[in-house]
Amino acid sequence: MDVKEALHRAYTEEAKAAVRLRIYAEKAAQEGYIQMAKLFEAVARSEETHATRALKLLAEIGDTEANLARSFEVEESIAQAAYGEFVKIAEKEGDQAASLHFSQSRDVEETHANLYKKALNHFLEEREVTYWVCGLCGFIAEERAPEECPICGMPREKFFNV
Repeated sequence: MDVKEALHRAYTEEAKAAVRLRIYAEKAAQEGYIQMAKLFEAVARSEETHATRALKLLAEIGDTEANLARSFEVEESIAQAAYGEFVKIAEKEGDQAASLHFSQSRDVEETHANLYKKALNHFLEEREVTYWVCGLCGFIAEERAPEECPICGMPREKFFNV
């Protein structure tokens, strides 16, 4: 393993830890363990700091236009290759819940790619857009939440805006 591979692994593991710990914090708060929620959130932010430093050392952060282009490429790749394979694996094993998760995630990743492509096409305009994110599957709508998520069927109330 070389330094670049080590940095990439550190970035990946720290980023995963940050997400996992945020979920733990949310669960602790739901159960009424406010101090434990604070601890999980503090460590999540620390792990995010580690991930950020590793990513910066990898020099994978460009200008905004380059970051948009890279994000578009990654989303297309994930949607087409990875999630397609994940769906096949879940179906082969008869895991309907995982198959549904993977197929919905694939569909959402395709919408992410479209959002990036649209942003690239209108890069210089810098139009102001409000995004609405489905709290279950992650689908993103522009301007207003739909009555029902086109991917998973969740009602408008389950969307949050960014």
